[in-house]
Amino acid sequence: SLTLVMFTMVTFIATCIHLFAMGYMSEELTEEYVDHQVHTSHGHLHRPGRFYRFFAFLSLFCFSMLGLVLAGNIFLVFIFWELVGVCSYFLIGFYTERKTASTAANKAFIMNRVGDFGFLIGLMILWTSFGTFQFGSLFTNVRGTDGQILVTQNGPECLPEVVFKDSSNNKLMTPDGREKSIPYYLLVVAGLGIFAGCIGKSAQFPLQTWLPDAMEGPTPVSALVHSATMVAAGVYLAARFHPMFTPEVLLTIAYVGCITAFLAATIAIVATDIKKVLAYSTISQLGYMMLALGVAGWGAGLFHLITHAFFKSLLFLCSGSVIYGCHHEQEMPKMGGLRKKMPITAYTMLIAVIAISGLAIPGFKPYLGYELAFSGYHSKDAIVATALTYTKLNGHQLLFIIPLVTAGITAFYMFRLWFYTFTGEPRDHHVHEHAHESPWIMTAPLIALSVLAAFCAVGGEDGFLFRMLTHSEPVGLAATSEHVGLSKLTLPGHAAVHANHFFAGWMALVAAVSGTFLAYLFYCKKVIDPAAISKQFPRTQAFLVNKWGFDDLYDVVFVKGARTVATWASAVDKYVFDGFLHAASRVTVNVSNLDRRFDEAVIDGLVNLVGNVTYRTGRMLKVVQTGSMRNYVAFIAVGLLGIFVLLLALFPAGS
Repeated sequence: SLTLVMFTMVTFIATCIHLFAMGYMSEELTEEYVDHQVHTSHGHLHRPGRFYRFFAFLSLFCFSMLGLVLAGNIFLVFIFWELVGVCSYFLIGFYTERKTASTAANKAFIMNRVGDFGFLIGLMILWTSFGTFQFGSLFTNVRGTDGQILVTQNGPECLPEVVFKDSSNNKLMTPDGREKSIPYYLLVVAGLGIFAGCIGKSAQFPLQTWLPDAMEGPTPVSALVHSATMVAAGVYLAARFHPMFTPEVLLTIAYVGCITAFLAATIAIVATDIKKVLAYSTISQLGYMMLALGVAGWGAGLFHLITHAFFKSLLFLCSGSVIYGCHHEQEMPKMGGLRKKMPITAYTMLIAVIAISGLAIPGFKPYLGYELAFSGYHSKDAIVATALTYTKLNGHQLLFIIPLVTAGITAFYMFRLWFYTFTGEPRDHHVHEHAHESPWIMTAPLIALSVLAAFCAVGGEDGFLFRMLTHSEPVGLAATSEHVGLSKLTLPGHAAVHANHFFAGWMALVAAVSGTFLAYLFYCKKVIDPAAISKQFPRTQAFLVNKWGFDDLYDVVFVKGARTVATWASAVDKYVFDGFLHAASRVTVNVSNLDRRFDEAVIDGLVNLVGNVTYRTGRMLKVVQTGSMRNYVAFIAVGLLGIFVLLLALFPAGS
């Protein structure tokens, strides 16, 4: 069911984005495209359009994600996983002449490789322990057909080990008759390694800094990366491996997701670039999904993955429509009052904003007994309810409080974006005068996506989408390990989550309404001046604008550290290795000079001597070559006579 839903979602969203991109990238069809963001000595950069190259990479991107979704074993997943990363590198750095774009592409590629290093470690542990990359075989070996794991206290250290089973639920044995097993701690390390790959791909803490910079690519790329392909791949992989994760790994996943959701949401409050607000929003929502997976909300996390894909792709395409209509202006402080100029874009984006904010009218059921609520309300409430149930069973209250606060922050910054862009008076008359609605090939996908962003989750946990996702929900390793005392964590069941759903839903709704109301006061009615608030808390403002200092920290620790090491290595190479090589080369040159002289004086001298002797002998014998027949006959006669005399002298007559 997961594969089917993911495949349908990816293909539908990719189709909408391809249609939108045909209009958005139409300027690339020209033979001479003018890039106004690149300045040369002759003015703006002029280059041939790259329309076909863009769609080649975009299509390969979609193919890679579909291959990842359909792959039935880890090896194929890893191949398509890396192919997704390569495609993102080419698309983020599509405007190769822009230094910011090439830097962002390198940053995304390198930071993903950091996560993939852990991913490879996890894969190698699984391969050496299980001898297979098939998902089904891995899950069966650990849990067997009865859904239970078998843990024994084996080994010299009496460490817990998980005993393997076959498809008939029998213990697997090694050739020497021992039970085949894997140390429990290795399962923990393998799970953390695989999750490290998910952290990199889904831009989770602490590898979250590459995703906002990836906005340097064309907006259709951002829409695809942030909704249906690259960042969704990390959550999808975590969901596929969920049955292999131990309780310790799941708790780590929950805290990483919780921290990421809050961290990114706070940065989005102060961002002014319309695409970067959405980028931080994506990081935050991915944190929600990881949190859900960590607190055993497998269905809730994937439910939010699907709903988020629809409304986030709509948000990015709407932002692309705004940028296109405003002649590539991305700063919200230069916008305002665009609702009348771009009505389709404004109201379809409003639908997506309401969806991601989680607003609803609970209790009002105008259609088939379903509440009047957009998709984000249902999926986010499912996550909050699962987190509440988990904290009631295990403590860790922050796993409920922080997502609840983040729900309010999400509504605030999303309505801030919408009010800032579409309401009020124009703040830049030049931008406003030239603003216009996008052509139909760009607005038609917005309308199609707005329908699904609003209604794809109709019915919530009783609806078609959630039931389909949870129909094949796997039994996790963590859910079956409580009886052996490996962890004190208790994972919530569906009944317990359902019992807390009403309270959690109301709490999340109150938080969302509060955030929306604050944004309305700040940016629509302007009862409160945001600039005045910023002046009252300058350090907090600077801290958030500086993105919690992660870029500066990584620059000092890793970038400058790497440059220092590179400078030192360059000096060693120049003065030690190159010095040694240069000395060796000088010795070689001197030896070769001596060898050349010996060769010229001795070897060539002997050869030349033979030649000279031969030449002079020939000159001496040349005089006998007269060309006269009589002389030659005389020479022959004399020669024969000489031979005859010589024979007589050597052999006298009678001897």
